[in-house]
Order: sequence, then structure tokens, then C-alpha cells
Amino acid sequence: MRPRIAPSILSADFGALRDEVAAVAAAGADWIHVDVMDGHFVPNLTFGPVVVKAIRRATDLPFDVHLMITDPDTYAPQFRDAGADSITIHAEATAHLHRSLQVVRATGARVGVSLNPHTPLDVLDYVLEDVDLVLLMTVNPGFGGQSFIRNVLPKLRELRRRVDERGLNVDIQVDGGVNSATIFEVAAAGADVFVAGSAVFGAPDYGKVITDLRNRAIEGFSKRSAGA
Repeated sequence: MRPRIAPSILSADFGALRDEVAAVAAAGADWIHVDVMDGHFVPNLTFGPVVVKAIRRATDLPFDVHLMITDPDTYAPQFRDAGADSITIHAEATAHLHRSLQVVRATGARVGVSLNPHTPLDVLDYVLEDVDLVLLMTVNPGFGGQSFIRNVLPKLRELRRRVDERGLNVDIQVDGGVNSATIFEVAAAGADVFVAGSAVFGAPDYGKVITDLRNRAIEGFSKRSAGA
């Protein structure tokens, strides 16, 4: 399995956003991760559908839109229309998770669900078969550049076990504090898709850091397989 590296444009130069997207695409990124924040669910404001539509023209890579907002049912269709290929919503942001996931599914996008570091996996018990992706936050959402929360690793291992036990084709993604040091651990613990913001956009050579991240993830995959 090839690890997928998804640079988060939250850490990009907003004054040259389309160029930044094109640059990481040319440097070997697999997905473009778009962190959408509303100032309510998390204490920050970022991108709306208009911005996503504008940068969509920079690459054909999948746009992985992560909605950290309080009303995902209303806005998911707008982000799909703007060019999102995958839309992830937070379990904590909706009182009716199954219904909200079906709203995303109806748009034609791939469906993801995200859990904050403190949220137990049990909320996924009756929806895991309904999603294409589970995103485990390894920082508290809202800002880039935070330190990796190691206490999420046991939860990641358990999620990997549950997905494999059910024989599901569900991507496991991690977001927060992913860099060349931590990506090995999360890959070994069970992640497939790796969101990296400042680790990529804070580096002078995007291609080198993306290659380094992928190679470290492959090493983590090998450790996972050896321990299976």
C-alpha cells in the first residue's frame, strides 16, 4: 500500500494560495487537504467554498476537505460544488451523525468522519460501514503548527484493529503534528493517509520533505506488517 501524503494548505502562503497548491502537487503530494474553520466549532476562520473553487483550478489532485464547522449539513453540498472530492465532518459537530453523513454521501463526495483527540471510538460503532475515511485528530483542531498528542496512538491502533476485523475498505487518516519524526509512529499504528501542514509548507524544498515523509511512512508500514 502506498502512503498518501496530504499537505494542509492551512500552513501555506495565503497570498499565493493557488501557486502553493500547484507547487505541492508538482512536488509529489497525493491529496490536497483543505481545513475549513468557522470560528464557532473551532477558534479560527479559514476558507469558504469560493476559495476552494478558485484554487481547484491549480491541480487535478483530489481535494480532501475537512469541515471543522457547526453546520456541516448546510455547507457540505456547497463545498462539493466548489470541487471537493472528499468531505470529512466532525462527529462532535452534529447531533445526528448518521443523517449528516448521508447528506455528504448524497453530494457524490467520498465521506469522512473526524474525531477530536478526547472523543472515544465508540461513536463510530454504528456508522463505520457508512464512511470511506476516518480522520483522527492528533492535535486539538483550530490552528496549525501544534505538537503531536501521543495519547491518540492507542486509539489509532484500536481503530486499525476494528477496520481490519470488519474487513472494511476505510482509509485511516491522521492530522496534527505530523512530521518526519511522528509519521513513522502513526504509520506503524495504523494510519494510511497523513496530513502535514507546517512540516511541508515550512520546508524550503517541498519535494524533498514529501519524499522523506512518504519513505518514513513506508518504514512504519513495514513495522506494522511485521507486528501483525
